[in-house]
Amino acid sequence: YNRQLIDAVYDIIPAIKPQFAYYEMYGIHGIAALRKTIQYAHDKGMLVIGDAKRNDIGSTATAYANAIIGETKIINDTTPEMFGCDAITVNGYLGIDGVKPFIDVAKEKGKGIFVLVRTSNPSAGDLQDLKLEDGRYVYEAMADKVEEWGKELIGESGISSLGAVVGATWPEQAKAVRERMPHAFVLVPGYGAQGGSGSDAVASFTADGKGGIVNASRSLMCAWKKRTDLEPMEFKKATRDEAIRMRNDLQEALKSRK
Repeated sequence: YNRQLIDAVYDIIPAIKPQFAYYEMYGIHGIAALRKTIQYAHDKGMLVIGDAKRNDIGSTATAYANAIIGETKIINDTTPEMFGCDAITVNGYLGIDGVKPFIDVAKEKGKGIFVLVRTSNPSAGDLQDLKLEDGRYVYEAMADKVEEWGKELIGESGISSLGAVVGATWPEQAKAVRERMPHAFVLVPGYGAQGGSGSDAVASFTADGKGGIVNASRSLMCAWKKRTDLEPMEFKKATRDEAIRMRNDLQEALKSRK
């Protein structure tokens, strides 16, 4: 199923973002499928963002980083990649102790990190919208930290490989945190099935229309469910059609953005 989805869109979509939980729930069988999916995407020239949202400190965080975006030394002194993802999502609310190990591995291996800043779930505001004594919201403080932590990973493009997750369902907040993170590469979830529109999603892009990547999961994978003109086994065509529609929607949103 994953191979056919990739075959349908690899020439127009730059990356996949497998959610680790949906593979881990099937134990070693799911992990095997995940590794095969990552390798197949790489074979097709795609990047892979490991949506793992890891959150720990010290040696444990280093182990997570090595497993997903780095290498692991094994008994015969070789250091293979276990998952080989190009980037990973990280929960940064433990502070720099929980992020620095990922930064170190990303810097050494040329990989990327996306730190949760303003998430797309409905209850995100319960904590992320709390106001601090200095007048900032919690998500604004996290955005400031992402900008600070990412300085050592700014590349030739002027964008850092340490980026942020900012949901499309909060466009006004997205505009505010983009101003606080001029060098961040922003991963934008919430488009499509979660209600975010093209104009909402591009609020996280830079003024010249760069520095962001928009995620869509169910709206692409399950596009066939909304197509009465197609049989279920024609899901590849439905996914490709939706991917093209999404691409055009985002391009138009960028053109019309004020």
